[in-house]
Amino acid sequence: MAQKPVAESLSTDYLTNPIGIDATHPRLSWKINTVQKNTLQQAYSITIATDASFSSSKTVWNTGKVMSDSSVLVTYNGATLKSATRYYWRVKVWDNHGNTSAWSKPAYFETGLLNTTDWTASWVQPQQDSARKMPALMLRKQFTAAKKITSARVYATSHGLYELFLNGRKVGNQVLTPGWTEYKKRLQYQVYDVTAMLQPGDNVIGAMLGDGWFKGTLAYLNNWGFWGKNLALLCQLQITYADGTTENINSDGSWKSTQNGPITLDGIYDGENYDARKEMGGWASKGFNDAGWLPVAVANITKSTLVGVQSVPVHKIAELKPIAIFKSPKGTQIIDFGQDMTGWIRLKVSGPAGTTINIKHAEVLDKFGEFYTANLRTASASINYTLKGGGVEVFEPHFTFMGFRYIAIEGFPGEIKPENFTAVVIHSDMPVTGEFTCSDTMINKLQHNIQWGQKGNFLDIPTDCPQRDERLGWTGDAQVFSRTAAFNMNVAPFFAKWMKDVAADQFPDGGIPFVVPDVLQTNKTTSAGWGDVAVIVPWTMYQVYADKRILQTQYPSMKAYVDKIIKRAGDSRIWHGGSVFGDWLFYRPGIYDFSEPNGYTNPDMIATAFYAYSSKLLSQAAGALGNTADEKKYNDVFEEVKKVFIHNYITPTGRIFADSQTGYVLALKFNLVPDSLKSRAAAYLVEDVRSRNNHLSTGFLGTPYLCQVLSQNGYTNVAYDLLLQKTYPSWLYPVKMGATTIWERWDGIKTDSTFEDKGMNSFNHYSYGAVGDWMYQHVTGLQIGKPGYKYIVLKPEPSPKFTFAKATFETMYGQVLSEWELKDGTMRVHVKIPVNTSAGLTLPQAHPEDVKQDGKPITGAVNDVDGTTLQLGSGDYTFNYPWVVVNEKLPAK
Repeated sequence: MAQKPVAESLSTDYLTNPIGIDATHPRLSWKINTVQKNTLQQAYSITIATDASFSSSKTVWNTGKVMSDSSVLVTYNGATLKSATRYYWRVKVWDNHGNTSAWSKPAYFETGLLNTTDWTASWVQPQQDSARKMPALMLRKQFTAAKKITSARVYATSHGLYELFLNGRKVGNQVLTPGWTEYKKRLQYQVYDVTAMLQPGDNVIGAMLGDGWFKGTLAYLNNWGFWGKNLALLCQLQITYADGTTENINSDGSWKSTQNGPITLDGIYDGENYDARKEMGGWASKGFNDAGWLPVAVANITKSTLVGVQSVPVHKIAELKPIAIFKSPKGTQIIDFGQDMTGWIRLKVSGPAGTTINIKHAEVLDKFGEFYTANLRTASASINYTLKGGGVEVFEPHFTFMGFRYIAIEGFPGEIKPENFTAVVIHSDMPVTGEFTCSDTMINKLQHNIQWGQKGNFLDIPTDCPQRDERLGWTGDAQVFSRTAAFNMNVAPFFAKWMKDVAADQFPDGGIPFVVPDVLQTNKTTSAGWGDVAVIVPWTMYQVYADKRILQTQYPSMKAYVDKIIKRAGDSRIWHGGSVFGDWLFYRPGIYDFSEPNGYTNPDMIATAFYAYSSKLLSQAAGALGNTADEKKYNDVFEEVKKVFIHNYITPTGRIFADSQTGYVLALKFNLVPDSLKSRAAAYLVEDVRSRNNHLSTGFLGTPYLCQVLSQNGYTNVAYDLLLQKTYPSWLYPVKMGATTIWERWDGIKTDSTFEDKGMNSFNHYSYGAVGDWMYQHVTGLQIGKPGYKYIVLKPEPSPKFTFAKATFETMYGQVLSEWELKDGTMRVHVKIPVNTSAGLTLPQAHPEDVKQDGKPITGAVNDVDGTTLQLGSGDYTFNYPWVVVNEKLPAK
């Protein structure tokens, strides 16, 4: 008897049971579970209603049976959605074997306040010092819930960061709300279900406000109050009573506030000072005497910029305990948590009132074992906690975060024990989707470091680093890492949110700032590879998730960016002056070392290459959206730029101008080399790698594509040699030196254990981790055949340097697995294909007659130079065949 399919893992715009969405046409997705192989969906039916029983009177959309294989991002097209309403939905599916599922378990989504007029609350500003550094603000409002309550929601946002409290308890588990956006144009609000927190009769709602990104010091330019110098709160508590009536408790002039609370200083870079002696017990509960508190002022602040949350929230994700407690040679008390991370410390202590504990944070120790903070520049990144006395006290910061592995402690009363300090890891709560492992422990450590670099820097926006006086949304860093990021975690909502800020900050001429949100504003210059984030990231998200909406949303921004370059380059088609940063942090030998060339690449060549690439991607995006006119227009631009590029930068023998690794990599990756010269250009690239004894010389722009280009041109063996190189410059050199994340520089710690330039030496900087993309796509061969992995290409490229490699990736359809193992002269390839997809699997170096599946010969295979290719439907498959090591491909002469 065939197993009936089960529709499960229902999501709305990638989120599970979201509250507060502001999409009027949300997209619905589900996965199908069945053990029956070769299963495809043939039809679906969706019902959406305002009650979980799906009664006909409450139904707002019933699709009936729709003949379609779509199970990802199906757009809602029912009645107009209402504000502040919960909608339940369910789905059933029909498969190609004649089976019909039962209705899925219900899921739901809940709308936020879809119209500005839905906001009845007023913006309020506590009385405050408009000073650069001031205490956090506290606000409260007492109210009465006179009737039986059936539901309650809070809609809240702020200028600055906020924490909300109801009857003495913190509301929600999000941190650093409302997040970071281009506040003048887009300000997120959060929605909380507080039904269980209310009580009959008197209640109190309270809030704390900290400087955050809105008011605090930002960037190494030492500016502050970028969006404003006064903190403010907008809060609307909407109560629904059992009799069907509603009541709103709004922020208004009746609220009271004080700045005499325990948080005496807070800042993203500064850290937090907390004096527990100034705590006000019960301040957010009824019965508290607020006679000394001052009235707030109603502020004339627009609500037109408010947007519902689209991305995943920032949460406390994990906790780390000390792996060592010790004193440095100079006597500094240090704790090592074993992992460079982003977050803060939870302190548990008891001692005399007035005792102040100082906690500093650092990523590394110097060569003498001393605490090292010079690379933090002006960021003090410290916590000062003053005890109130009288028992055990537990403290966590509220409005700051640090990038650290080590802490240094002064003033701790008594002996420090492991239970006194816990490291709390925070980041955007992106579901983990990818895992890569292999037989080489150092490569597994590199993968670990790549993942932790992403965790440490995906904190509502993609930052460059989490520790120094920067922590900004550098566009180039995000661009180069976006594909690897999408393997490791589901980043679709994360990037969809941030890309809206990229468009919001876009210059009138179409240029893209260096950082987004654009707090630098030092000029209106765009740099190639950085500005191209406007095109590359939306296209990448479309490829990975088959999400046309991000293309539709970002298309005007994508087009404006390319049009800016077209205008700037003019008839020459050379983007002169388009590269401000070049191939950032490319390899340079020592200042007096001329034993080998550095990795310098001509900046105009870089700019022109990206000009061509973004034009091509824009053409493809237009095609995906059905815009045939733009598809042709921008493909013509690409072809014209390609001709000019060949004429100016490629010799008739296939040498690329400047003869750098990055020059060859960009030209080959972006399809700017004539077909007749590709093999020679690739051979010259290999010649350069070999001349450096298998070392790379690429920077931020060349590194992501280096191994890809080698594999795409038949030199996977060289890519493996680069990946496995352990001496500087290489990916494994930092691993060998003890790194637990990806470094900003290839030699952040030099071979003599001294440091690179303290002015720019982050030890948590994900860009060079972009090699993870090659590890997934080529070592295990997990590639996209059709957008969203509707068709999967599995083309592993084993090396005798590994005995096995395995990758899993959770597509929108389900998990795909690609695994190979070489043992006793036999290659075993194990793959899993999700339901409602299909795949083409290439078994490398295999002959069809030698391949066995479950001990039986295979049928229907196609043999070519790459091996044996089979077409597979959903299911779990294992293949075995003899393996012979093939000699390396040698560079062409």
